[in-house]
Amino acid sequence: MRLRNYDNLRSFAIVAKHSSLASASKELFLTKGAISHQIRQLENDLGFKLFERHARGITLTDSGRELLHTANLAFEQIEQKVSRLAGEISPPLTIGVTTYFASRWLSPRLMDFMRDHPDIRLRIQPMIDLLNLRDEGIDVAIRWGDGNWTDCLIEELFNCPAWPTGNRQAMDRVSEVGLETAFREFTLLRDREDSNAWRRWYEVAGLETQQRTDTLIIPDPNVRVQAVMDGQGVALDDELIAPEIDNKTLFRLSEFELSDYGYFLAYESSAQSNPNVAAFLKWIKNTG
Repeated sequence: MRLRNYDNLRSFAIVAKHSSLASASKELFLTKGAISHQIRQLENDLGFKLFERHARGITLTDSGRELLHTANLAFEQIEQKVSRLAGEISPPLTIGVTTYFASRWLSPRLMDFMRDHPDIRLRIQPMIDLLNLRDEGIDVAIRWGDGNWTDCLIEELFNCPAWPTGNRQAMDRVSEVGLETAFREFTLLRDREDSNAWRRWYEVAGLETQQRTDTLIIPDPNVRVQAVMDGQGVALDDELIAPEIDNKTLFRLSEFELSDYGYFLAYESSAQSNPNVAAFLKWIKNTG
């Protein structure tokens, strides 16, 4: 079987990236009807369905996911080859991180990578939301959490359990009235609206989970650390705040922890064909 029109394959990859014909039409400068026709034509050529259509949108079929993986790898390899043939300087390797992780862990180690790989141009992209790699041009992101993401490939960099922290007044309150009573009073600081970290910690600590309205969402971890020191609430942190623990501006409020939390490498499957990505992944996994 031979494809009659490779433009349809490219349109398929764009639609799959957005999971939306409307968003794909803006990127491709085509009407939704034209893109829909291309997808139907491609499905007819292939002999199998690529998308399931339903009232709330479209989702990839199993066959569609397999084809998307192969197509993205092929497009990436073609773009790299064209750049080399044209004599272009390879684009910088872009690493997406929070400024919190960059300053507390990554930056002190980066000189080793740059010394070992002088031919690789590196770009550190400070980010708060690390969930949209392709649209942000991120080759590799470093995420904090339990690794339960399905939008890309995930590898654990290193385990780093999360536990509750507070300022001196919070620590004193836990000592006075106990963990359960104190945590009924504290404002819980979260990194995002849909985070279930506090609920999971309550379960680990054996505390009754309650519907909380006294929560404050602070996506930036540096701002969240400062908010805890300022007494705005308590947060889940990890051993990267060791300096604040040592100088007693922050305190660990409980020995209960989320033991599966840590830092994870996240990247698109197509990034595996990039030798610079492979070099960075090998280096940082050995460093971590």
